[in-house]
Amino acid sequence: MAKPGFGNIMKQAQQMQERMQKVQQELLEKRVEGNSGGGMVSAITNGKGDLVQLKIDPEVVDKEDVEMLEDLIVAAVNQATKKAQELSEAEMSKIAGGILPNLPGGFNPFGM
Repeated sequence: MAKPGFGNIMKQAQQMQERMQKVQQELLEKRVEGNSGGGMVSAITNGKGDLVQLKIDPEVVDKEDVEMLEDLIVAAVNQATKKAQELSEAEMSKIAGGILPNLPGGFNPFGM
């Protein structure tokens, strides 16, 4: 025989899962931007960290110094990805609230 309240717990868990799925979908639509080189290179990701656009100012393109451009791209993408991760964690923590324990850094139970 089920304990009283078990059905309610299951219903709450299902509602939380539905809210998490909705937030994950919303994260796909959000955009965050990372910049380097004083804005000469901009990387734009969605809220889940997928790169969706890269902007490079033509002035920073120098065939004699491709390595600098590569470094600027990596820096901009890393910054955008970090911002997306922070956004994702903030949005998911609104849903999870105090329900989930504090997990070690880098572990994401939401698959993002």
